[in-house]
Amino acid sequence: MLCCVKLESKMANWNSVPLEVTYEVLGWFAFVSWSISFYPQVILNFRRKSVVGLNFDFVVLNLTKHSSYLIYNASLYFSPTIQNQYFQKYGYDQMIPVAANDVAFSIHAVVLTAITLFQVAIYDRGSQKVSKVSIGIVSVAWLTAAVCFFIALPNNSWLWLLTIFNSIQVLMTTIKYIPQAIMNFVRKCTDGFSIGNILLDFSGGIANYLQMVVQSVDQDSWVNFYGNIGKVLLSLVSVFFDIIFILQHYVLYPGKKSSELVATPEQDDDQIREQLVRPSDQSPPENV
Repeated sequence: MLCCVKLESKMANWNSVPLEVTYEVLGWFAFVSWSISFYPQVILNFRRKSVVGLNFDFVVLNLTKHSSYLIYNASLYFSPTIQNQYFQKYGYDQMIPVAANDVAFSIHAVVLTAITLFQVAIYDRGSQKVSKVSIGIVSVAWLTAAVCFFIALPNNSWLWLLTIFNSIQVLMTTIKYIPQAIMNFVRKCTDGFSIGNILLDFSGGIANYLQMVVQSVDQDSWVNFYGNIGKVLLSLVSVFFDIIFILQHYVLYPGKKSSELVATPEQDDDQIREQLVRPSDQSPPENV
């Protein structure tokens, strides 16, 4: 079965073939939507040979988030030991709440985010740099994970350890969106911020949430939700901030479009720098 690893009689089976097909379609739709959303920034960086306008804190926090999520998904999907601990806690009639598309997405996300971070290192950065606050947050997160690993080691409490990684990725997901939302509010515009990425992310989040609903309906059990609280929170937090960005772009500040910042390759750097360094108390120029 594509959606989970079989453990003979210990693994619950699908009761409805249509629901199983729907589950797979939704899962891969979310994977494609989320995966495609990574490429515009990478392509733009490569075309401009510059990362001016990209928030470095976002990239660092995002890499920590996706790395933690990969550890959770891959461990629960591939490890029979951790799966057995999951069944002991939630029941052997339950299904593993991690599908193949979850693992595929996590791997892809880590690779693309690492590529973006590499671009940050080699391309023109202007005066931008990673903040000390971001470095501190990431350092505390990985230090916490390391301490929890040694706590889990004596009793092989691997499922508990995975909940720690889940908590880290949910925290990173929440934090990474806040600076952009505040910046849009202060500047009263969304210049330089791709709404296409947000629409794709929103679509993936809704599909991911519906995927879990379909599985729960088929199994007549909602253990799938509180047994994988990280995945649930990931969808809800992402959708919440996506809605904020959509409202900012189309309702609150619809006068200016991000496309104005990327009209031509030659204008990219100067225009984006101008938007980033403009004082918050200075009004943006009128549209021409």
